[in-house]
Amino acid sequence: MTASASSTARPGTAPIPYRVVERKAETPDTATIVLQPVRSALQPFAPGQFAMVYAFGVGDIPLSVSGIDGHRLTHTVRTVGAVSGALHRLRRGDTVGVRGPFGTSWELLAAAGTDLIVVAGGIGLAPLRPLVRDAIAAPERYGRLNVLIGARTPHELLYGEEIRGWRSAARVLTTVDRPDPLWTGEVGVVTTLLDRAVFGPGASSAFICGPEPMIRATADELVHRGMDPELVRVSLERNMQCATGHCGHCQLGPLLLCRDGPVVNWTKARSLLLVREL
Repeated sequence: MTASASSTARPGTAPIPYRVVERKAETPDTATIVLQPVRSALQPFAPGQFAMVYAFGVGDIPLSVSGIDGHRLTHTVRTVGAVSGALHRLRRGDTVGVRGPFGTSWELLAAAGTDLIVVAGGIGLAPLRPLVRDAIAAPERYGRLNVLIGARTPHELLYGEEIRGWRSAARVLTTVDRPDPLWTGEVGVVTTLLDRAVFGPGASSAFICGPEPMIRATADELVHRGMDPELVRVSLERNMQCATGHCGHCQLGPLLLCRDGPVVNWTKARSLLLVREL
């Protein structure tokens, strides 16, 4: 059965088989894989949500969707452990198990009529990629689109060719912490790019994903410039295992991020991220 003819399965505890139909190496340790359902498909995902992706015989990990195309799911995985390493080594034709969709989304439609500030650090660009694509596809719905991207080195920047295409529809700015001899762009933390973004703080919405120090610095700076913290949405990461809110491994204060997150507004997230023990 083709993906277009697949029936839809509800999220549950049993993984649904998906087959790798495309794989692209982004960096030496990061790859993007496109998955197509073998038989039944999961319910539609929204940008910002995540799946539990199972490497048979190894285990499963949460992965945000970095692309949504009908029943096809795209994930960008960086190898940091046994499961992510196994997923990174997948090749076309291999099969994985997928559960989902889980968690909250970016709720882009709620930002209609406002300028958009998308801020990504490192692989944090992956869950923001579908949001950028949706915003570019509906320019009449939103104000000015700013995409600010930071990475440790030029070699760790993701989606190079696609990002160059975004520049025709958005203000795209990139910066790196450690340049190489060929780098001619900005150097420094991603918050330095805010001075060159074009937006009205009182009529803007922000979407941020990356390392927690970067999230805190960027969100606080936007609020300092006059943005409503309710309109600053951030994606948080904790150790998600069950993805159903039962095991408690992803608890952040009163939140279970697999259920109440990973995307929350800055009003809710700021006080929690100030507590070191959380």
